[in-house]
Amino acid sequence: MPSEARQQHPTRTPEIQPSRKLLIFIVTLLCAVVIACLIDHANLNSFRRAFAPSCPSVVGLSAASASASVAASSYSAKISSEFDSSKMTTKTPVYFLSHGGPNVMYQTDHPAYKKLGAIGKEITTKVKPDAVVVFSAHWQGGKDVIYVNTAEMTDLIYDFYGFPDHYYEEKYPNVGSRQVADKVLSALQGAGIEAKGVKRGLDHGVWASFKCAFEPKTNPLNVPIVQVSLFDTEDPDQHYRLGQAVSHLRSQNILIIVSGMAVHNLRDMRFTMGSPRPLPYAVSFDEALKEAKAMAELLKRPDARQAHPWFDHLLPIHVGAGAAGVDEGKRLWTFPEGSMSWAQYRFGEVGDSSSL
Repeated sequence: MPSEARQQHPTRTPEIQPSRKLLIFIVTLLCAVVIACLIDHANLNSFRRAFAPSCPSVVGLSAASASASVAASSYSAKISSEFDSSKMTTKTPVYFLSHGGPNVMYQTDHPAYKKLGAIGKEITTKVKPDAVVVFSAHWQGGKDVIYVNTAEMTDLIYDFYGFPDHYYEEKYPNVGSRQVADKVLSALQGAGIEAKGVKRGLDHGVWASFKCAFEPKTNPLNVPIVQVSLFDTEDPDQHYRLGQAVSHLRSQNILIIVSGMAVHNLRDMRFTMGSPRPLPYAVSFDEALKEAKAMAELLKRPDARQAHPWFDHLLPIHVGAGAAGVDEGKRLWTFPEGSMSWAQYRFGEVGDSSSL
């Protein structure tokens, strides 16, 4: 070919060369795969089993690359497997909060206000949940039906009477989560409990105590809050099973809080006005709650109806015990006062929590 032609039509070698290199690479790779499988088949399978559940994309790695670094990878796989396993078994604790009346928000010198704040700080700095599911004494569903708040934007319910006007202007920033609500509904229905989603605000059993525990300016919670009702019964076993139904949510870094009162007798408050000295049953039942081995037996005690003329403020701790499972309850603090007791409980230990 004339030199002018060669200048006008350069050789095609640069176009053909990449294809040849690719072909050579593929052949070499296939050979490496065969050799790797023959030499280290067991280790390769181990590698795949270790990584496949947590890292699906790793399955797409070439077998040659996997085999070439099998020693280092098998160690990494072991660590990764153990780490994933520990994340799966990490559970959030369960808290029982004695919430008192809405006036506790303003009694910043009251020991209960300070203790709720300390518990809230523990939750935000050590537990670090991704969401909170809360059961309150102030919401009953049906006799055999549980309601779950599915609203993402919720108002406050001022379910108390006779307080100054500014109590009814209180605000507490909060947001719900349909995703978490659906998890609760699915868990309940899976346990054979009839459950319905509804749109509702937060009652003061939640927001008044949360305003003490998670003061919006100094210790904000900043995670979704989904409230769930109790049954409209006084059956402790039924409420224990309710807690059991949602217990697995703890492994998803969802914190379960139950809000009630260790001792709650509003009728006898008139006998204690001006004196914080506790009535005898406020002390005896408070101690019985701490020592209880069978939660249902508490309701059969002779002082039970004195401590709780209605069991609505006691049953949340049965829900908490059910959600806790084998985790033991620990009384963090107590303060019998008049016809009330402010005992606060935690089931389980505080540890590092994983993310959803």
